[in-house]
Amino acid sequence: MRIVIYSMLVLLIAIQYPLWLGKGGWIKVYEMEKQVELQEAKNSLLALRNAKLAGDVKDLKDGTRAIEERARVEHGLIKEGEFFVQILPSDKPSTGYSNDGLKQSSSKQ
Repeated sequence: MRIVIYSMLVLLIAIQYPLWLGKGGWIKVYEMEKQVELQEAKNSLLALRNAKLAGDVKDLKDGTRAIEERARVEHGLIKEGEFFVQILPSDKPSTGYSNDGLKQSSSKQ
């Protein structure tokens, strides 16, 4: 009788092995579901990027406003009659004041 019980137990384990650890087992299915979720998240980000790019292409084809904006930003172009003013930060304060607003004294002795 013990031989029958042990053989049935061995058969049960043999049947369960592919279910849990085999090629299409539960562990593989779980890993694949996680990979699918990650890929879907990437796809949604790429879909948003594609929609933005499609809008840019449509705007460049239909309107002149986007072309003008790109020319100004990328190439520094200005219209006739406009003035381009660029303010650069200075390394040293040009006034006699320090960063905290107090007048600097130049005392030579």
